[in-house]
Amino acid sequence: MTANQFSCEGIELTLFRYPKQQESNLQAWDAADEHLIKHIIESSQIQSNTSPVNTAIINDNFGALQCGLVAIEPSWPLFVETDAKTSLLGAELNLAANQLPSDNIQRFHSRELLPDTLQLVLMKLPKNLSYFAHQLQRLSQVLPKGTQVLIGAKAKTINKAILAVIEKNLGAANASLTWKKTRVITCIADGNKRQLPQAVNWPVDELSLNISNLSNVFAANKLDIGARIMLDNLPEGEFNNIIDLGCGNGILGLRAAQVYPKANIHFVDDSEMAVASSRHNWQANGFAREKAQFHWDDCLTHLDAEMVADLVLCNPPFHQGEAITDHIAWQMFVDARKRLAPGGMLQVVGNRHLAYHVKLKRLFKNCNTVASNGKFVILQAIK
Repeated sequence: MTANQFSCEGIELTLFRYPKQQESNLQAWDAADEHLIKHIIESSQIQSNTSPVNTAIINDNFGALQCGLVAIEPSWPLFVETDAKTSLLGAELNLAANQLPSDNIQRFHSRELLPDTLQLVLMKLPKNLSYFAHQLQRLSQVLPKGTQVLIGAKAKTINKAILAVIEKNLGAANASLTWKKTRVITCIADGNKRQLPQAVNWPVDELSLNISNLSNVFAANKLDIGARIMLDNLPEGEFNNIIDLGCGNGILGLRAAQVYPKANIHFVDDSEMAVASSRHNWQANGFAREKAQFHWDDCLTHLDAEMVADLVLCNPPFHQGEAITDHIAWQMFVDARKRLAPGGMLQVVGNRHLAYHVKLKRLFKNCNTVASNGKFVILQAIK
C-alpha cells in the first residue's frame, strides 16, 4: 500500500495532502481517522433500513472523514467545519479524486454556528486546546440534549484533564479502549448552552497598538519572539504594495502601515480566524479601510493575478496540524517570488535551525542576514 492509499473496514480511497504536489511523505490521514470510521461502522450508526443522520464533521484535516462517510453512503448529509483553507481545499480535492459526490456537504468556517438539526458529531482533537474548548462551547449552543459527539485522538493526548474540558464545555465524556495508539472519546451533549468566549485583547504599548486574537490564532496574548525581532528590523525604503504572508493577528502588517503610510497592505493566512483577527485589528486601530485587503487563502494561490508586491513580510509556520514540516515555508517562498515585482523584497523570520537561507538562495539566488539573536534570524532575498 502506498502513502496515498487509505484502507479501512472495506473502504478503499486515494487521499492526498494539500497541496497535492508538496514534497512530503506524510499521509493525508492518521489512525484516529481510521478509528472514527471503524467506530461508526461497528456501532449502530449505520442501519440498512434507515438513512444516515445529519452529521457534523469538525477538524477533518484533508477530508478523510468526509470521503469515508460519503463512500459508505453518497447521500449522507454532512455539515463540515474548518478554520483552515488548506483543509477545505484538500477535502474538495480528495472527494473529486475518488469520484465522490459533494452535493450533500455544507461547509462552514469556524466562526459560523452549525445548524441545530445535528444528530451526530465527528471531531478530531486539535492541537490548540483553547480552540478545542471554544469549539465545544459553540457546539453547546446548537446541539440538542443527548446528541452524541465522537472525538478521535492519539491515546497519549487523552487524559482526565481533556475529559474534564469536554464535560465542562459540552457534556459527560468517556474514552474507548486503545486501537492503533488512538482512542475515541464519546461525549453526550447535556443540552446546556455555554457562553461563547470573547477574543483575547492586549496592548503593544511601544507601537501604540491594541491587538485582539480569536481562539485559533497563534500567540494568543503576547508578541511572539519571532515577530518582535521582525518588528525591530523592518527594511528601510518606500513600498507601495506589501503582503503580510501568514499574518496571524496582523501585527507585522499593522506595523508596516505605520512605517510605510503610503502602502497598501494585504493580509493573508490559512486560518479564517487569523484573517478575521487581522481585519478587526486594522479597523480597531484606526487605519484607513481602503488601504488593506484580507485574504483567507492557501498561501498566495488565489489572489488576483494582477496583484504585484514590492515587499513580502513572512513569519512561516513549521507545522501543519500535528505534523512538523517545512513544505509550507517553501510554498510561501515560491508564491512570494511569483508575486514580487523585479527588485521586490522578501523578508523572513525563522528559527535558526530551520536553515531557511538554503531555500532562499536556491530560489532567489541571493540571501542576506539582516539580524539575528540566539534563536531567530531575519533573512532578506531580492527578486
